[in-house]
Amino acid sequence: MATTSHVTVHDIRRAQRADTTAAVLAIGTANPVTCISQADYPDYYFRITNTEHLTDLKRKLNNLCKMRQASGADKRFFHHNEEMIAAHPEFLDRATPSLDARLDIAAAAGPELAAQAAERAIVRWGRPAADITHLVVATNAGAQAPGADHRLASLLGLRPTVRRTMLHLSGCSAGAAALRLAKDLAENSRGARVLVACVELNVVAFHGPKEDYPQTLTCQGLFGDGAGAVIVGADAVRPVELPLFEMVAVSQAVIPGTEHALNMRLTEHGLDGHVSIKDLIPLAAANADELLSDAFRQLGLAGVEWNDLFWVVHPGAPSILDQIESALRLEPGKLAASRKVLREYGNILGSTLIFVLDEQRRRMEEEEGGRSAEWGVMMGFGPGFTIETMVLHLPECPKEQ
Repeated sequence: MATTSHVTVHDIRRAQRADTTAAVLAIGTANPVTCISQADYPDYYFRITNTEHLTDLKRKLNNLCKMRQASGADKRFFHHNEEMIAAHPEFLDRATPSLDARLDIAAAAGPELAAQAAERAIVRWGRPAADITHLVVATNAGAQAPGADHRLASLLGLRPTVRRTMLHLSGCSAGAAALRLAKDLAENSRGARVLVACVELNVVAFHGPKEDYPQTLTCQGLFGDGAGAVIVGADAVRPVELPLFEMVAVSQAVIPGTEHALNMRLTEHGLDGHVSIKDLIPLAAANADELLSDAFRQLGLAGVEWNDLFWVVHPGAPSILDQIESALRLEPGKLAASRKVLREYGNILGSTLIFVLDEQRRRMEEEEGGRSAEWGVMMGFGPGFTIETMVLHLPECPKEQ
């Protein structure tokens, strides 16, 4: 068969790939307007659920919130409010089906909150939204098709040809998983600009207290709402694009036999599952050193000192951060970005890691004398028990945002 070209598949493949490592180009975050302090939350929660007579449970939640406040968790943001809960009494009764109503609320509000975060990232990026080629949306608050990705693309005015991917029910590791996928997309599609959006709304998991279901109090004292957005791309177009963090390498590991520690499922009464902070604390800390050592060893960077790195760690709970800090013998302040996000926003599930990444960016820009660390790590934790890691590197040129 005659041909008119000597171009090979290898030539085409090489031309399709980026020349440089994917990098974080811009970050944006957003929260709903309702903000409740940890000190006020027990009174607020038992009032809006009409359960102030359950004094023993209220005392338990009050102690839980006080403990978390003492360890650095001050407030959280929520889309659901007193009026919404009053309009949906079925949310308070696990015997009454409520999933459809919850998903309807999330389907309307989730993309709008994600759009707020994405618009802030796009402004900081400096290029038009139409230049976005890929969209990755992660949420634990949705189960429709077309989903939040479709609505978000419309709200932002993205091109009809934007390539969309949805990640559902990845728990707190959703942000890390979405960024891992974005790295692969950016490096294997020359010129790609990937918008990652993670949005979480706890209206899908809000329940009233029950004496025979203490797990509810654990969740009600920990999680909040928010959205984070990141634009990822390789081969930065300077001077418009200023890379913030180079995404050098990624890995994911499931710790065998740990499915019981953290799991979730959609039921007819909303998002449900099991979160055992007691089990999670040793799991994250015990496996961090080995997983991170393997990641750096594969890059030819064996023997890295953990205190020479900057850290972007999902702050599932203060005790988890304490144990990681102790296991890795980190100096005080190494997890400061994670602790501040936990204090200011609570655990926002998959969005939290993006908030921490943005806080770390701010801290490094404000450092007197410039950056104190060239290499860093990102860690996310999710159902499985799954640990996501990413090795980060600061670009050579200064960053401004």
